[in-house]
Amino acid sequence: MLKGKKILIGVCGSIAAYKIAGLVRLLVKQEAEVQLIMTPAATHFITPLTLATLSRKPVLLDYIANPHTGEWNNHVALGLWADLLLIAPASAHTLAKMAHGICDNLLMAVYLSARCPVAIAPAMDVDMWLHPSTERNVNQLQADGCHLIPPQEGELASGLYGKGRMAEPEQLLEWISNFFAIGSMLENKTVLLTAGPTIEPLDPVRYITNHSTGKMGYALANAFAQAGAQVQLVSGPVHLNLQHYRVKTIPVTTARQMYEAVSSHWAQADVIVHSAAVADYAPASPATQKIKKTSDTFWLELTKNPDIAAEIGKQLLPWQVHVGFALETENEETNAQEKMKRKNFDLIVLNSLNEQGAGFGHSTNKVTLFFRDGRREALPLMTKANVARIIVERVAQMVLAKKHVV
Repeated sequence: MLKGKKILIGVCGSIAAYKIAGLVRLLVKQEAEVQLIMTPAATHFITPLTLATLSRKPVLLDYIANPHTGEWNNHVALGLWADLLLIAPASAHTLAKMAHGICDNLLMAVYLSARCPVAIAPAMDVDMWLHPSTERNVNQLQADGCHLIPPQEGELASGLYGKGRMAEPEQLLEWISNFFAIGSMLENKTVLLTAGPTIEPLDPVRYITNHSTGKMGYALANAFAQAGAQVQLVSGPVHLNLQHYRVKTIPVTTARQMYEAVSSHWAQADVIVHSAAVADYAPASPATQKIKKTSDTFWLELTKNPDIAAEIGKQLLPWQVHVGFALETENEETNAQEKMKRKNFDLIVLNSLNEQGAGFGHSTNKVTLFFRDGRREALPLMTKANVARIIVERVAQMVLAKKHVV
């Protein structure tokens, strides 16, 4: 499973650093290629010689590899080389620097240059882990796309008992193995995905839109790409930037433009996901000049936009997986299930604006998944990145099932 995988491990200053020796042995036994980077603080807990011996590669400590010859460690090349960057143990200090982009050592330079997936395995005392600043930093990193390998509960170096123990080497190996297994689930598959809001012009300076930020859709695009799929992301106007070599972004503004883009690409897709918040109506006759304030009332005639998901649902091919979203404020489950039938979805994801931390603008979401076969899966409040990964796993299972049927 891990043969030939290039795994970069960043070791930070923590008593848990001793566990990395066991993880390196396990990875090398699996025939993975392992390169270690240590922060200056990490060398107080385990020697570079130990890890170099186990990994069969020199451990990297600083930008300058040899001050006498000018040889240096190329942080950009390292970030491009790796299939996975695992920062373990990830100290509270390093998590804070990662969350705020502070680049003061080789590991941070590699992190900021990395195009590969990044995982963090925190290790610290219980009060540090539960501190609001650590929680904010971890939430920010997950929103940035980092994978969290949560700390375990148990006896800590301080003598206290609680959460903060880094996962054991065997648990880290299992996580890495599962990660790469998921990473090939949708290989050679194409995903067409809509995200963000649409903007419907009223005149040259005003428009009708909604509160969508595109965070959920972009998290999905990233998760599908990490699962091996080629992603065509049809995006309304957002303040987000997703750079992944498997993601091609098709920018649109209006619902009609989004409809045309989806109509041009849906037939070639294995999976079609409608996560955009598409305006149901648009001004019937947008003004060509700015509308002046001339009276106490203003009448606006709206016309119905194309229903993108419904149109695709009518034409769906047998092997295609069709996924929709429903954002509801009342009768949530009934409305979502009716929408699933009406638009021929295999899976619909229900968000409720009545749930704290869910819906527009948040980095978290709380959703319920409804499947065509009647299954229902309610997820707890979690980051949108984690919600996206679960949705991708469920979609991959449906792709496989349809393959066997067809």
